[in-house]
Amino acid sequence: MNDTHSAMAAMSLDEATRLMDTALGRRPADLAIVNANLVNVYTGEILPNQGVGISGRWIAYTGEDPRASIGRETRVIDAAGKTVIPGLIDGHTHISNPCLPSEFLRYVMKGGTTSLIAEMMEPYPVAGTDGAIDFAEALGDQPIKIFTTMPAMVSISHACRGIALDDLRILADRPETVGIGESYWQAVIQSPEVYLPALLETRRRKMVLEGHTAGASARKLQAYTAMGITSCHEPVKPVEVLERLRLGVTVMLREGGVRKDLEVLAGILETGVNLRRVSVCTDSVAPDDLVSNGYLECVVQKAIDCGFAPMDAIRMATLNVAEHFHLDHLIGGIAPGRYADLVIIPDIRTIQAEWVVSNGRVIAEEGRLLIQPRRHPFSEASLNTIHLPRRMEAADFDVASPAKGPRVRVRAMEMVTDLVTAERHLDLPVADGRISADPPNDIVKIAAIDRRITPGKTFTGFIKGLHMTHGAVAISAAWDSTDIIVAGANEGDMATAVNRILDLQGGFVICVAGRVVEEISLPVFGYMSLESIETVAEKLKRMARVIREMGVTFPDPALSFVTLTGAAIPYLRICEEGYVNLKDGVTSGLFPDDCGEGEN
Repeated sequence: MNDTHSAMAAMSLDEATRLMDTALGRRPADLAIVNANLVNVYTGEILPNQGVGISGRWIAYTGEDPRASIGRETRVIDAAGKTVIPGLIDGHTHISNPCLPSEFLRYVMKGGTTSLIAEMMEPYPVAGTDGAIDFAEALGDQPIKIFTTMPAMVSISHACRGIALDDLRILADRPETVGIGESYWQAVIQSPEVYLPALLETRRRKMVLEGHTAGASARKLQAYTAMGITSCHEPVKPVEVLERLRLGVTVMLREGGVRKDLEVLAGILETGVNLRRVSVCTDSVAPDDLVSNGYLECVVQKAIDCGFAPMDAIRMATLNVAEHFHLDHLIGGIAPGRYADLVIIPDIRTIQAEWVVSNGRVIAEEGRLLIQPRRHPFSEASLNTIHLPRRMEAADFDVASPAKGPRVRVRAMEMVTDLVTAERHLDLPVADGRISADPPNDIVKIAAIDRRITPGKTFTGFIKGLHMTHGAVAISAAWDSTDIIVAGANEGDMATAVNRILDLQGGFVICVAGRVVEEISLPVFGYMSLESIETVAEKLKRMARVIREMGVTFPDPALSFVTLTGAAIPYLRICEEGYVNLKDGVTSGLFPDDCGEGEN
């Protein structure tokens, strides 16, 4: 069996010898920190007047008197009574959101995050194993460590459900892989024959099986957990945290771009439960939030502000995460033989990085990066994932009525919140045998177009609750699928928006009156921009303003659109095959059983 961490963890004989000699005082450290209050996450102590001796990538010594490890060539950082904590670890995030990894890392690194565990569900469905490997290569050889989880490929589309075992084995053998990513419990229970082979193969390899248990309870939660599920980042109530902890599941308290749950979940403190299997994660952070506010350091600070003891809050972003992923022999604490990942902060209650050390190198000081992330040259295949057989026309979004009469009943999606949808049956007008959108009554068209597996295959439906009065919005980064999503008040603008995505080889596009008025190019897998994170953040804000002028007032309209294909958010979703009700997993068409003529 392959040790999935061997390449990252590999310590050469020469490194080991130098490390031992440094610990014994026979050889000077490359870097030393002195006069620090050291946070020992193993014992829960704050040790005063401590030093840390570092040899290459590794910690050689921690203790009160590091002078024996300091020579003329040793770089010495005087912490001057400030506090040293382990480098922070985000246990669950999505990096392609929607910037290059190198742009994302510019803001992640300087706040004190030195390790990440990233999902791989974005590149795999649209670019296969080669694309997933290309993405993994982009995450490698960076100033901080990025581990990955394989995509479980829980999708509402039958065409891309489940990861092939041969593909899983290829990815599992890679050194950065620590397990399989989030699998949605409903799909696993509804279609075990599709998903269990990958879960069981991962379990056989003694890797983690990351979970997604939103809405699961009682026997269904236990049935899902019995498959070996090791974590969940979906609880939104303290009682859900406790229920999962009692089943041996590590719970990651989420505070990021999709949801901010930490303040509510701090209620778990009232139970007095042991926090050893509790950690924090971001589940991704939007570019504007990342640029303006920071990353995981803000989450740890908020945990402290919400009442978690500082030692517990720090453990929830260091040791607890490392132990969950079986990486605590490498990261998660400040001790000999671990990677030299540490952060100097003013005091244990103030998570503000003054110095950041990763792999034994000082990578940031006072919020300023000293070492830049590596920009990866993506392959031509990864930059060309929008495959349509021809350009779209307005007629491609026409919907023929199955019945005569001025109105017909259709199945439609309704936005109940900015993310949650429900099934509705609506009576819509018919003109010249075609069913029309009805923007004055808040009903527009919504379509999913396959861009890879069956290129050009399209399902067009209707959606209520967007409040879109005119124009069209299209995006290629639809969750858990190979689809482009487009919503519009008229078919011509829908076609123009999709064609612009084809030209860009991925994008987020707004079209009004036949003209593209705003866009972001997303050529990497149809998910990521080649522009700077600052430029992307500004463009997203500008696009949100334009979309609000079209009537859509959701706080993050891009997120609202890309999640319409997602297999994790209730209840009615859409893909190129039709609507899918997540309650039962059934795919259905546009017309309910009682279609026929609607009311006049």
